[in-house]
Amino acid sequence: MASVILHRSHKKRIEQGHPWVYKSEIASVEGEPEAGQLVDVLNHQKRYLGTGYYNSASQITVRIVSYRKLEGMDQDFFVERFHNCLQHRERFIKGENAYRLVYGEADFLPGLIVDRFNDILVVQLLTLGMDVCRKAIVDALVEVMQPQGIYERSDVSVRELEGLEQLKGPVYGECPRYVTVKENGLSICVDIVEGQKTGYFFDQRENRASIEPLMTGWGGRSGISLQEMEQDGTTKHLPVNKSGSIVTFPYWDGATVLECFSHTGSFTLHACKYGAKKVTCLDISEHAIESAQENVKLNGFEDRVEFVVDDAFQYLRTQVKGVEERSKRAIVGGGKAKVDTSKPMTSGGGRTWDVVILDPPAFAKTKHAVQGASRGYKDINLHGMKLVNEGGYLVTASCSYHMRPELFLQTIQEAAADAGKILRLIEWRAAGKDHPQILGVDEGHYLKFAIFEVRSKTN
Repeated sequence: MASVILHRSHKKRIEQGHPWVYKSEIASVEGEPEAGQLVDVLNHQKRYLGTGYYNSASQITVRIVSYRKLEGMDQDFFVERFHNCLQHRERFIKGENAYRLVYGEADFLPGLIVDRFNDILVVQLLTLGMDVCRKAIVDALVEVMQPQGIYERSDVSVRELEGLEQLKGPVYGECPRYVTVKENGLSICVDIVEGQKTGYFFDQRENRASIEPLMTGWGGRSGISLQEMEQDGTTKHLPVNKSGSIVTFPYWDGATVLECFSHTGSFTLHACKYGAKKVTCLDISEHAIESAQENVKLNGFEDRVEFVVDDAFQYLRTQVKGVEERSKRAIVGGGKAKVDTSKPMTSGGGRTWDVVILDPPAFAKTKHAVQGASRGYKDINLHGMKLVNEGGYLVTASCSYHMRPELFLQTIQEAAADAGKILRLIEWRAAGKDHPQILGVDEGHYLKFAIFEVRSKTN
């Protein structure tokens, strides 16, 4: 087997479990390895560090798949790895039929993603080393999972960095375009052909469930309280409004919620499940909103959800402008502003919510994009928290790896200062249990998720 020998001065990432060997770290290559072929990785003293697949055309020249000598990545190799992946998911995600089955480097299979959607598997082969093993991968998945079908979604630009073309289509069995799965007891219809990435984002599963405590406990703000009342000859605790009338709307205690960047409406579904009174589901993509509408209908939540197709940045700004305009009108009588209240409001906005959820796509896909991404995250969080009712909650996330946790929190804190808000951090989370992280592989620590209570510095 050919070998790559590392420079004496290379950083000790490999020894600490990181699976990537960059071209700049390689001092020499012994033998003539072909692209996709396994090579041994040795330090400058020629001590064995691991075995990985080789691609001289990539800046990540070797990706380590084993820390013991390995002759080849055949079907038996993948069968063993897939059994380990399945065992992990069955241990930590009991009762679910949809999850990330294989998570690349974190499952010791760099360059390979496999998502399970009930009886359908969706695969991404991101590197040449995995692409040359596609038959062994498909055969091993069939052996371990016995799926109805396997669909490939290798239509991602990262393959071009490996000298590969983008690919998309069925590779095994029958693959319907739409597959209905369960998440936290909710039914979700996934478009595996045209949906983003593999069709659905499993990494927020536990984070979506974490919003449950935010969805109820708001009835008192409307003057509704539980009182002992006689009904049908028995004494019951019933919701009663300020006028003394019994409230029949079952979600009287629920929150009003705004979900931005909704994609398939997953946070909207969870908000409704946990008792939200009214949810505004927003995305710039008509296709995404159509998917969200289908999922809301699938779960019987149509009466509590409104859908908006709009740019989230523009929508938030419009609502904030309306809030500020309304605030000026409210203090005209105090002599602090001169506003002609006989004219209609110009902004068309002015709505606020008990809970605002921001789950945008990655703003920083490269290290050089971080500065611009910080401005984007500050903008949406600044406007988002301005639209949270006093004492309500901002739920915010970032899936940009280059937006490190400390920078993300700093950006939100700067937004809070500009907005005149005090934020109280209630919960801080990362990706779910089907997205494990290898300690020392920072690239796996991409998702940041936070819940903040929002209060004003001045009333």
